[in-house]
Amino acid sequence: MTGKTVLIVDDSAALRAVVVQTLSVAGYQMLEAEHGAAALTLLDGRKIHLIISDIYMPVLGGLEFVAAARQLPAYKFVPIMMLTKEAGDEKMLAAQQLGAKAWLVKPFIAPQLLKTVARLLY
Repeated sequence: MTGKTVLIVDDSAALRAVVVQTLSVAGYQMLEAEHGAAALTLLDGRKIHLIISDIYMPVLGGLEFVAAARQLPAYKFVPIMMLTKEAGDEKMLAAQQLGAKAWLVKPFIAPQLLKTVARLLY
């Protein structure tokens, strides 16, 4: 058990289920939200060790969510990984400027996800 809590933010329930299953088996505690607005509500001072977010979501997209989360003192330095179908340099640069530390393109394989999460947390 790692004791680390990871928040996955993605509008795809199927994708969230895959991430939750993969990381739960590895010992991570998981929280999930279907879009950025729900994620901001979920944060609410909780101790989060890593945020994984899609870019394109309804209500509040990933880049907007990351920008808003970075304004909250408790989440200013929490590592963020973008997990998205988008592979373009423009979005990647925007995410990096907001503080994203990793970028994983869908579809991904479990070992890629686990390796990236471990690199960000340890």
